[in-house]
Amino acid sequence: MKRIPNPDTPTGRRILDVASALFYERGIRAVGVDLIALKAETTKKTIYDRFGSKDGLVAAYLSRRGDLWHTFIADWLTSHPAEGPERVLTMIDAERSWRAGSLRGCSYINAYAEIGNTDHPGAEVVRTGKTQARDLFVRLAAEAGVGDPEVVGTACHLVYEGMLVSVSAGGRQAAYDEARDAMRTLLR
Repeated sequence: MKRIPNPDTPTGRRILDVASALFYERGIRAVGVDLIALKAETTKKTIYDRFGSKDGLVAAYLSRRGDLWHTFIADWLTSHPAEGPERVLTMIDAERSWRAGSLRGCSYINAYAEIGNTDHPGAEVVRTGKTQARDLFVRLAAEAGVGDPEVVGTACHLVYEGMLVSVSAGGRQAAYDEARDAMRTLLR
């Protein structure tokens, strides 16, 4: 009987912590299971028992990053209340705070650059996460009372995604303010 992977154990959480840091800092392809096992002080067999494969571990890493981001954003929106268009624009401040000290940018974008449009289980996590982010912008646009929140929220999300790439890959901190200006125009 095949064992069902169970990452929700102390060892599984330690492996995921170590793998998450390594995948984000170095990239998915640059990190092997041997290195993860060494740094997590475990065996490759234990990693495979908990996650099924390296691909399963990558998907778990991306799922966790998504969960952390969604929790962060929900907390941010609660602790930084805003009304009207400012409710959407606060996403820029949230992202700047989320990325503070990080030079690698969006973990989803980084991962997708490596795994692409394949059957890798992480690709579906990335697509789902990006859809959820878009849906959040549409919801915030609706809450802001803008006309046609589907179109405006989607456009704001596209600006946001461009900002993520421009800040990380382009090294342009000014992209935060430029994105805010572009969104403000869209929200009028």
